[in-house]
Amino acid sequence: MKQLERESPDNLMPREKAMAFGIKTLSDAELMALIFATGIKGKNVVRMCEDILVDNEYHISKVARMNVKEFMNRYKGIGPAKALTMLAALELGNRSAADALKVEQTQIRTSEQAYRYMKPHLDGLDHEEFWVLYLKRNNAPIRAMKIGQGGLSTTIVDIKIIMREALSANAASMMLFHNHPSGNIHPSEADITLTKRIGEAAKLFEMRILDHLIIGLDNYYSFYESQLI
Repeated sequence: MKQLERESPDNLMPREKAMAFGIKTLSDAELMALIFATGIKGKNVVRMCEDILVDNEYHISKVARMNVKEFMNRYKGIGPAKALTMLAALELGNRSAADALKVEQTQIRTSEQAYRYMKPHLDGLDHEEFWVLYLKRNNAPIRAMKIGQGGLSTTIVDIKIIMREALSANAASMMLFHNHPSGNIHPSEADITLTKRIGEAAKLFEMRILDHLIIGLDNYYSFYESQLI
């Protein structure tokens, strides 16, 4: 350990650097190198990770959106075990961030908070999904539920299921969410019509629709902020 303390952090391999100076001192490439453990033919592990980050403009979120086959096809020499290990670590980090938000945040009062709360469920999907977040009177989340799943541009949503689950949860209000895999976050006429129909159904049970968020690629569209609710 004394020898490590005399070394500069920049001269140490990721494992030794983390042990001597703490995990938070590692760069993104060094953290990835710890997960991969070994490199590929012609590249050490840190250089391999640097190249992956450069290819994604240093956006780790872009790496996290890949599936195993895409990852292996894009980075030759990386097999299924390495690809799965990396994507599993990124997914675990994503879930950890979402869980921390749920622990720290007892109420959802803005569209931005709602987006961050639900993003892990909808970000990076290659198909559409429709989710509802049921809330108490003080805007504390009760539970989130996936109501529908579709293809690239459409999802079938059963309003009866939405209201049944709202009554079961004894919800005072709800927020609606769906994603646009294309990245275009502007609502379609069908999106607007569906939102109105759900709102009308909610009024029958003295419930409110607080917002409807369309989630794209690291951004969102809020019906409330756009004065459509």
